[in-house]
Amino acid sequence: MDYPTLLLALLHVYRALCEEVLWHTSVPFAENMSLECVYPSVGILTQVEWFKIGTEKDSIAIFSPTHGMVIRKPYAERVYFLNSTMASNNMTLFFRNASEDDVGYYSCSLYTYPQGTWQKVIQVVQSDGFEAAVPPNSHIVSEPGKNITLTCQPQMTWPVQEVRWEKIQPHQIDLLTYCDLVHGRNFTSKFPRQIVSNCSHGSWSFIVVPDVTASDSGLYRCHLQASAGENETFVMRLTVAEGQTDNQYTRFVTGGTVLLLLFVISITTIIVIFLNRRRRRERSDLYTESWDTQKAPKNYRSPISASQPTNQSMDDTREDIYVNYPTFSRRPKTRV
Repeated sequence: MDYPTLLLALLHVYRALCEEVLWHTSVPFAENMSLECVYPSVGILTQVEWFKIGTEKDSIAIFSPTHGMVIRKPYAERVYFLNSTMASNNMTLFFRNASEDDVGYYSCSLYTYPQGTWQKVIQVVQSDGFEAAVPPNSHIVSEPGKNITLTCQPQMTWPVQEVRWEKIQPHQIDLLTYCDLVHGRNFTSKFPRQIVSNCSHGSWSFIVVPDVTASDSGLYRCHLQASAGENETFVMRLTVAEGQTDNQYTRFVTGGTVLLLLFVISITTIIVIFLNRRRRRERSDLYTESWDTQKAPKNYRSPISASQPTNQSMDDTREDIYVNYPTFSRRPKTRV
């Protein structure tokens, strides 16, 4: 092998090792794990093949409705399929006694008629769980049947190169949409749920989950990356339950109602206390004035009414008479 050929071969191996593999679903490694592969459309299944992706594709198993199932020797004792699922386009691969060597990327390729080839890539990673490692930035609560829009907008002003939306569950992460804005490529999702998204140049991104149900509850992550390596991540929790609404709006309305009620109660209490004190003061002043009027001495005689009978006893009409007279000095007379 000449030098240029060797260099090209090494370059090919390097690119294969370093190039990021776009996956549809990521699952944590376990000794007994399952790699889900369910074809969502209706079609005639002609062949299914599983591969492990490394520097090369390593065939694990192949299935044909005509020729049956063949599992390659390195995996014959460690993987299996459920017979009950093979007739319904469900070619989920099950592992038993898996080892750390089984960490990596796997590909499930289905050949159907008349749709053609359908492929799903699954990543197996070392992880204890996914939800605990990503605390949400916000929480959205909704009733079933609504269309929910999830939005993320970066704080920085750098141009966005890649946008990735994911749904995070304890047992797996599903890629909802991937946009390569530089090369104009959109990665087709294999998520078994219709998700509407925008893949256009801009400073923000959104997805729409139409007609939500309880199964749509969970964490949703938006990852934005720039060409220079800058990146931002937003995590939102969606809860779908009967009789629930957006908790932020509910808290706002409830808080405003409580504050308004407290304000009305305070104003009413102040007015009632003020009126009670005013009435007490008025009653006290009236009582004092009446009492002083009754105790005041009279220095006049009330005239006799002309309507009184003339033969009325003088004793009955007798009243106290007060006469003002000068005060005379009582000095003793001087004797001559």
